[in-house]
Amino acid sequence: MRVLLVGSGGREHAMAAALCESPSLDQLLIAPGNAGTDALGENVTLAADDISGIVSLARERQVDLVVVGPEAPLAGGLADALMAGEIPVFGPTRAAARIESSKSWAKRLMARHGIPTAGFATFQTIHESMAHIDTLPEGPVVVKADGLAAGKGVIIAESRKQASEVVAEMIRGQMFGEAGSTVVIEECLEGPEVSVFAFVDGRTVSNEVVACDYKRAYDGEMGPNTGGMGAYTPPEFWSPELSARIRAEVLEPCAAAMEAEGAPFRGVLYAGLMLTDSGPRVIEFNCRFGDPEAQVVLARLDSDLLEIANAAANGRLAEVEVRWNDRAAVCVVMASGGYPGPYKTGRRITGLDDIPAGARVFHAGTSKDGDGATVTAGGRVLGIVADGTDLAEARSAVYSAISAISFDDAEYRTDIAARALDAATL
Repeated sequence: MRVLLVGSGGREHAMAAALCESPSLDQLLIAPGNAGTDALGENVTLAADDISGIVSLARERQVDLVVVGPEAPLAGGLADALMAGEIPVFGPTRAAARIESSKSWAKRLMARHGIPTAGFATFQTIHESMAHIDTLPEGPVVVKADGLAAGKGVIIAESRKQASEVVAEMIRGQMFGEAGSTVVIEECLEGPEVSVFAFVDGRTVSNEVVACDYKRAYDGEMGPNTGGMGAYTPPEFWSPELSARIRAEVLEPCAAAMEAEGAPFRGVLYAGLMLTDSGPRVIEFNCRFGDPEAQVVLARLDSDLLEIANAAANGRLAEVEVRWNDRAAVCVVMASGGYPGPYKTGRRITGLDDIPAGARVFHAGTSKDGDGATVTAGGRVLGIVADGTDLAEARSAVYSAISAISFDDAEYRTDIAARALDAATL
């Protein structure tokens, strides 16, 4: 099969690596790709959100399947355009991608279909938002930009006063531009967070896999939110009973709700959950793999990703066995100094050929300079991944690998998966 993978981040590098393990793959194109994907297939200089360009490329190269990594092109209607051209695509339509591109739409969907989530209200004016905030009890308030904000559109305000200030900045466009013109104000839930992923073909929901990610920039959950600084799998608190409950209360009802409302979901369904004292609650749904969660969960996929993606795209997921192994995996993101704020690019990366066995490097914000050297080209630069028989082994291996890599002003968290090991010793 000839496959076109859309995207340029660490998630897409991990997906490319998994696709390359399929005996059915004849050729892999990546648009636009990065310095890492270039070694696995053919990078094509084409932006992921260039919908007409992607469709034209798929036609010209007679692609058998398009696999879409990031959310923005899906929200922009890439899957719709490909389907109109009779090109199979693994990824939801614009209507189905609203489960991520509009938090208010997703919340109303959950309310209509009894999917457990936090209490919420949506507003488009500062006055109405502040009036609602004044009715809330004193304490933390969650304020979300309705639209896409690269994983950074959620602010946990510590007080009603701060929540009002955040709302004003969002609606005025100072924080997230048009994405914040509508805001969702939610009750603040408490409990462990977990990311749950399943393949869906419109009706069939595969076996799920779970991971925990780290959004804050610095150790100890300090600093601003980022696109993700690391992840691990499996969570220390996961159990068959919890798996069955989330499948019955969240994943299958969501797929059924989407189908019932005329927007069947095909692709990767990602449920971000809070495990509260009263049960699991959906924080948000996303319409694709998480990043960096994809890097660790794909390390546990024993089945053929290309076979799964092709089956899901064609409504035949029930014919494919999706198997996840029991190994542990840890990913640590190496970022440019200053991220998620201003940062410098063009810094040469050394040590990429010195990675010890058992670890892998997935490129995110990288490119090649004029001499062919790999240099930094983004905020999140590399995702270092290792797996093992348990989290202690995987964590030790990943931090050992990081010590071999360097670039100027590199930053990374040193506490990824530490809480899981701490919990295991209690």
